[in-house]
Amino acid sequence: MIRGRITGRVWSSKHIETLPGGALLEVEADGGATFIAFDPLGCDIGETVLVTQGSVAAAYFTKNKSPIDALIIGSIDEDG
Repeated sequence: MIRGRITGRVWSSKHIETLPGGALLEVEADGGATFIAFDPLGCDIGETVLVTQGSVAAAYFTKNKSPIDALIIGSIDEDG
């Protein structure tokens, strides 16, 4: 799993029909790498999130197979 912070949104006017409801978000990992992850939770820019990748992310969607490689699975609460 990867810990990262949401840095932006990716907008798409066209997408495949099997893609479930959610958003595509740009995530910057703790190591500095940036990637796009699918967000079914409704997270927002600036939130720290936990992301899973690969077959685990794709297997989350059991009804419709979706080509998702990175999936946000949690929003990390930070003590202030």
